Parts: sequence; C-alpha cells; structure tokens
Amino acid sequence: MPDILHRIGVLSSPDAVYAALTTVEGLADWWTEETEGDTGTGGVIRFRFEAGGFDMKVLEARPDERVVWEVVDGPEEWIGTRVRFDLKEEDGFTIVLFRHEGWKEPVEFMYHCSTKWAIFLMSLKRLVETGKGEPAPRDVRISNWH
Repeated sequence: MPDILHRIGVLSSPDAVYAALTTVEGLADWWTEETEGDTGTGGVIRFRFEAGGFDMKVLEARPDERVVWEVVDGPEEWIGTRVRFDLKEEDGFTIVLFRHEGWKEPVEFMYHCSTKWAIFLMSLKRLVETGKGEPAPRDVRISNWH
C-alpha cells in the first residue's frame, strides 16, 4: 500500500507542536478553521472544508512523541487510512515525521492530498514558530479540489 510521507523541522519544542496537534484550537489554527470534537484517545475529531470533510478517531496521543488518527468518515479513498505524526528533537528543531498511510492505490486524489498535506504542514510550522498558521479556508488553492 502506498503512503504519503513528509518531514518538516519546526523551531520550537515538541510540547508546542504536540499542543497544535492535540487541541481543537491548535488544529483549527493550522489545518481548518472548522474543527470540532474530542481530541483525547478514543475521541473523534471532525474537520470540515469547503469541498467536504473528514472524521478522525484518535488512536494514540503520546505527549511530545506521537499522534495517530484513523479516518472513520470522509472520501472513500481516505476511509480506514491512518494519519500519523511522530515527533523528535534534533539540533534545536522538533522534527515532524508525517505519514498518511494505508491508501489502497496511488489514485490521482492521493497526489492532490500529498501536496495539500505539505501545504498544511508548512501552516503547522508557521503557526508554532510565529503564532499564525494558514488553515482552510485561507490555505493555498492548488486545483478545483481546493
């Protein structure tokens, strides 16, 4: 199964990055302003965008180390996939190893999602480093899929 993989370095502590990944406010400040739900382990977070949305079940949330979600509702290609953020400190950076895993096949939508994940990960970096991210609907539009 193909996966989407990205790596970014954030000039901040793992604690600050973890907070942006595990609070409704943090998620709304870098991914989509329309975020709600339960960010605790076992909870479901709802992310909405102009073109649709995703519901993610929180499978794991280890402070300053890892966050894992499973897609339980959204586009067919996403259902059952997992989104994972691994955090580690390295030379003054918090390294975020991102993975959207479990795609059945590399369909064109996966190419689109890979680019959008990169855009949103840069929004996460900006949020933690400067206090201001670029969540949807203020994100960079790359096609008619947004």
